[in-house]
Amino acid sequence: MTGNQNQYDPSTMFKEWIQKGGKAQMDFFKTFGELTNQQKGPFNPADTLREIVEKNAKVQSEFMQNVGDFQAKAIESWSKMSQSVPQFLSWGAFKTTVGSNGRISIPEAERDALKIGEGDLVQVIIVPIEKKQKREVKK
Repeated sequence: MTGNQNQYDPSTMFKEWIQKGGKAQMDFFKTFGELTNQQKGPFNPADTLREIVEKNAKVQSEFMQNVGDFQAKAIESWSKMSQSVPQFLSWGAFKTTVGSNGRISIPEAERDALKIGEGDLVQVIIVPIEKKQKREVKK
């Protein structure tokens, strides 16, 4: 029986753990050490952490305020649009031909859908589509 060739040595593992912990601590102080240049007195990690948390809370608060403002504007815009929808639903669009003396007719289906009848006042917006062309008679 040869056993496991990769047996762990507890003293080696402990030594590596201490070295890695020390490196992590050095990295922490390097990263946050720049913040201490602005402070007076010795470096206090708790104060630095508190400052970071306060800045983070302020940024999050501003972000949520911006989200709230955006939502309020979107709701206001939607509200304005929804107020015009009932008007839009009472509009009609159709094609018709100009008759004698410039008269136009509203087709029966549109009159029924819009619930308009004889004597009702309506607004007409004219958008020419095409002009009638005179046909040449070939001889």
